[in-house]
Amino acid sequence: FWQTFHSGAYEKIPDALTALKGAYLQNPNDATTAAHIGFMHMWRLAENGRLSTRSPDITDNATLAHKYFQEAHALRPDDARFTGFLASSTLAEGGIHQDEKLTRQGYYLLKEAVAAWPEFNLFTAGYVMSSKPFDSPQFKEGLAQMWQNMEACQGAPVDRQRPSYRPVAEKIADEKTQHACGNSWITPHNMEGFFLNMGDMLVKAGDWQTAKNVYREAQAQPTYAKWPYASILEKRIEQAEQNVAIFRQVPSSTDKISPRMMNQSTFACMACHQN
Repeated sequence: FWQTFHSGAYEKIPDALTALKGAYLQNPNDATTAAHIGFMHMWRLAENGRLSTRSPDITDNATLAHKYFQEAHALRPDDARFTGFLASSTLAEGGIHQDEKLTRQGYYLLKEAVAAWPEFNLFTAGYVMSSKPFDSPQFKEGLAQMWQNMEACQGAPVDRQRPSYRPVAEKIADEKTQHACGNSWITPHNMEGFFLNMGDMLVKAGDWQTAKNVYREAQAQPTYAKWPYASILEKRIEQAEQNVAIFRQVPSSTDKISPRMMNQSTFACMACHQN
């Protein structure tokens, strides 16, 4: 799982799923294996723009991710990560099937996940909402959650025009908080991806000037020079103003030229997870 995920080897997802599902059948009571299967299906769906040809059955991955995150959550209900990922997969499936009841379930699960671990799940919630229309209540709530995430990790208010992210040292001393508020072996470029997404959301909201300052916070990370997506962020800074209109459009499946927001891109997962 980790070799495939951290290397960004999207084309090897079928092989990884075969191995993971073999392990799951041997021990269906292992929450981590169930969650890893869910992650693989979500990655396949999220970055399906990598595929040369796409079929409608790509959406089946939302259903499968939902199934396996349900298993992981049932086996380890106190793990707020699994609650958050179950919520996002529930929302994905509800959106695909235009199922309002399922969508509401996902939304309230997300609220539960945020309350359980705000430093981690405020990003999950904001990221999910980044694809909503820029003037919708859901998008505005998601952008607010990104600011709240910064403040939860920093332990202090953040300047909303010139944000500077410097998490309090004692807050990142334990591995759990480091995973949410900094880079870790699980998410080697967590902070770069966080600021790329937040900048994209600010651009979509029309505040491209603040977005440029947020993008530059990614450049301030000590791991930035090794980040595979640095050139994309640099173009974001150059094109921030013109991207306002582009990010507000529903992306076309045939448009391979225009930039897409991180949530709808071929690096939707890898911006944080790829070594």
